[in-house]
Amino acid sequence: MTKISEDLMLSNHQAKTKETGSNILGKDDFLKILITQLQNQDPTSPMQDREFIAQMASFSSLEQMTNMNQTMQQFLTFQTEASLLQQSELIGKNVTYEIETVDAEGEKKIEEKEGVVKSVLFEKGSVMLEMSDGTKITSFQVIKITDPKK
Repeated sequence: MTKISEDLMLSNHQAKTKETGSNILGKDDFLKILITQLQNQDPTSPMQDREFIAQMASFSSLEQMTNMNQTMQQFLTFQTEASLLQQSELIGKNVTYEIETVDAEGEKKIEEKEGVVKSVLFEKGSVMLEMSDGTKITSFQVIKITDPKK
């Protein structure tokens, strides 16, 4: 007696498809849908030229947006790397920076502090300056830079 594999059962196949599928339609998916639509159109009422041109224009726009998104991601990565290198010039420099503190009454106030930049690091998506006392600040908090040798 031959036993049917459970892998061939419809319910198991659908579950596997859902696990590996993606909810995001890309340009390849759009092109597949368009080709399937063309193959299965009613021969007595074919797709109008205007509809086809509109769908091709949509496909072209989707491809351009995808390419632009990839270019922007590369640009942002480059900018982050450039910022890290640029901020590394502050290592060993004496900086004055503003930091927000909360006093005993719970009121926020901005204090000026001073310290030497020990290192520059990339943390949580931004470039941070680590001070010699361990405090981490952003370059936006820096209000004055001096050379400690002078």
